[in-house]
Amino acid sequence: MDRAISRKTKRAAAVSLVVVGAAATTLAIVDDRSKASNGQEGASTSEERNDPDVVRQPGWELMYSESFNEPLPIDDEPWVIDPHGDKSPWHVDHLDDDGEFYAVQGGDDFERQLDAADVLRKRVAFGDHGWLTAELATRDYDKDGTPDGSASLNNVDVAGEPSGRLETGQGSGAIVRSTEDLPSEYRIEYTLKTLDFGGKRNGSWEYNGGTNGYSSEGCNTNWPWMRSGDFSGDAARCNSNFGDVRAENGYYFLAIMDYDDPAPHNNVFIHNHRKVGMDSYSVNGSWSSSYAACDPDSGETIPYDQTSANGINSIFFDGSRFRDPTMGYNEFIMPTECGVKDGSDSEATIVSAAEVQPELMPDATYEFAIERTSSGYTVEMAGDFAGVGPTKFRYHRNFVQDGKPIWHYNQTSDEYDGAFNSTLTFSGPFGSYSKEQWPEGSAYPDNFIIGDPHINYYEGSATIDDLRMYVPSAAVEEDEQ
Repeated sequence: MDRAISRKTKRAAAVSLVVVGAAATTLAIVDDRSKASNGQEGASTSEERNDPDVVRQPGWELMYSESFNEPLPIDDEPWVIDPHGDKSPWHVDHLDDDGEFYAVQGGDDFERQLDAADVLRKRVAFGDHGWLTAELATRDYDKDGTPDGSASLNNVDVAGEPSGRLETGQGSGAIVRSTEDLPSEYRIEYTLKTLDFGGKRNGSWEYNGGTNGYSSEGCNTNWPWMRSGDFSGDAARCNSNFGDVRAENGYYFLAIMDYDDPAPHNNVFIHNHRKVGMDSYSVNGSWSSSYAACDPDSGETIPYDQTSANGINSIFFDGSRFRDPTMGYNEFIMPTECGVKDGSDSEATIVSAAEVQPELMPDATYEFAIERTSSGYTVEMAGDFAGVGPTKFRYHRNFVQDGKPIWHYNQTSDEYDGAFNSTLTFSGPFGSYSKEQWPEGSAYPDNFIIGDPHINYYEGSATIDDLRMYVPSAAVEEDEQ
């Protein structure tokens, strides 16, 4: 693709590329610099971004918009203890924070570890008609009712403009999500103004007195949740049987979950609940040797250790295969300018599509969007990416393509006939059980999340703005009749 293409033609420069082979898919690859928010010609103005009547997307009608101009109600709400169990408002399934998965892994020792601290939560609706919800979770280690970690969503000014700041500390998670299930067709978009959830800065993992975006002080482990291992020992977060998490940090730029009322949970939980998404996963560990990054300018992949570890992993989750069936972890389908990558490639198990540049923010900002239409999902990212400059990338995949379905794509049972169902057995030292993964008659809502969805991994902050939901213009016209 000619990256010197004129601005006037860039909006029309959509190229359909069919990649032949096991990872074949159809990509809508768009080189569009007109919307990259870096101060260049064509960047949206402050007035446009804060005007809810502006509809920038042809064929879509704006339904809701949030620019964080009004005071957020988050701090006014009290923290409540998650009671766990089937009656908890945050109960979902066997991968819950007190779920059967951990019972067979850790037995009574897991229960003892879990009971040693409370999980405190907030669930607060905000925005026009309460269309958005903040879900915050943290830990109360001495069970005195006061958070010992930090999780917040607050109003801030960034470059003189109002924004929302998501922030999490040790043992905490925080996301913004849709309050109601999303409709059958929609577009969700927002602007990311700052990002501090790990990765390198100016080539180093060590900065701001910490490492990979974490504080270097004290212990920071995945306690009390690990996928397997020895759950014995002191019922405390510094128990050496649990691993230090600081080699791994990350952030969910935008993702679609498959269940009602998404909230932060243990890290195993989310690996069985994603349909499509864009996230960062910044790893300062030996296992990252199997990761790679696409250089969008050359169309060639480069080793992970030659990157800034600030990549955007653009993933359609494969409903026909599992990376790790012992925890129901779906395989990845990753469209990039280097072709469609398949997570089963041992030398490229994760391949990022582009790299954000946190050092340039907030002078440079990034836009992320996901669309669902009658045919499938589209992911979109725009901004000043490393090695290529201000660019927009769009990737589309049909609900079922080349025999591979997007995981739990069906919002209703009528959309799916059970063809991709399987039964997984989850085993541990204290027993085993089996679960059907996608039976006939099942249905899975779409709900978006932005932020840090893990209670036992990730730490940092991000500022967001111009969060919008669109529906097809025809749907709005029908509602008005």
